[in-house]
Amino acid sequence: MKKALDEIYTSTQASLANTKKIEDLDTLRVEILGRKGKLTTLLHNIKDLSIEERSVVGKLANEYKKKLMDLFANRLQSLKRDVWLQSEELKIDPTLPGRPAEIGRAHILNRTLREIEGIFTTMGFQIVEGPEVETDYYNFEAMNFPENHPSRDMHDTFFISEKILLRTHTSPVQVRFMEQTQPPLRAIMPGKTYRCDDDATHSPMFQQVEGLMVDKNISFANLKAVLTLFVKRMFGEELQLRFRPSYFPFTEPSAEIDMSCVKCAGQGCNLCKGTGWIEILGAGMVHPKVLQAGSIDSEKYTGFAFGMGVERITMLKYGIDNMKYFFENDLRFLEQF
Repeated sequence: MKKALDEIYTSTQASLANTKKIEDLDTLRVEILGRKGKLTTLLHNIKDLSIEERSVVGKLANEYKKKLMDLFANRLQSLKRDVWLQSEELKIDPTLPGRPAEIGRAHILNRTLREIEGIFTTMGFQIVEGPEVETDYYNFEAMNFPENHPSRDMHDTFFISEKILLRTHTSPVQVRFMEQTQPPLRAIMPGKTYRCDDDATHSPMFQQVEGLMVDKNISFANLKAVLTLFVKRMFGEELQLRFRPSYFPFTEPSAEIDMSCVKCAGQGCNLCKGTGWIEILGAGMVHPKVLQAGSIDSEKYTGFAFGMGVERITMLKYGIDNMKYFFENDLRFLEQF
């Protein structure tokens, strides 16, 4: 019996090696393993053996049957692979031109940020960065937000613990920078910030660029000159600016800066809600308490600070009406820039 099983196994191996089509493989499988196949016919003779021999031969026959089934399964996979490799889809015409590779582009937010940084670095501002996970002290107390003061409600904050949070602005970098650098100093602080806010013009994560300049005899006139130059370089020389009184805990006096509407040139439209003006950033003279928190003598030095949202600048510059477009990774949107 073992000799007969060996002959079936050996002959099947030889036949499988010469099988070139899946249809031929099915035919051979029926010849060997079918109801009237060679192996099935041979196994019918087990009933003529003694009880002791049936146990031994039956076990041996099952082993050979499994080995034969594995041979057919492996050959089937091999034939399927050969058919796929010979398909029309994989045939290559070497005379055709190669497929051009897609060239990546900088995201429109990164391009705007680089442009903002470029304008300020030409005015002598250095770029300074700081941690996104901040302490309550640097994010609020050092910026003249007293504990439990209503001014903290201006910022919808993500707290990690009682004294640790995701920074709500890049202003903490100003204090850290002043602690390490004595005047004269001028720097911008770009980076990601986080607030519990989400609609067409707000996002829980957004980018800010804040600026700081501290020296002797720095006045509001210096602030106005720097921001006027920035806005005109960013949006065009024809734009007009106006400074409105406002309130920020970390500056005094404080101002909101508006520019003439980029859509209607100040004539009034839906973008500017008929006023002809669009708010673009906030600024003011650094509060003496903030200078003191940065280890700077507020009797000897003065300074100004300002802050803007990169997403807002980008939306105004390119006429984008929904901030969510920046984060959806839709190539139809991104490829426009």
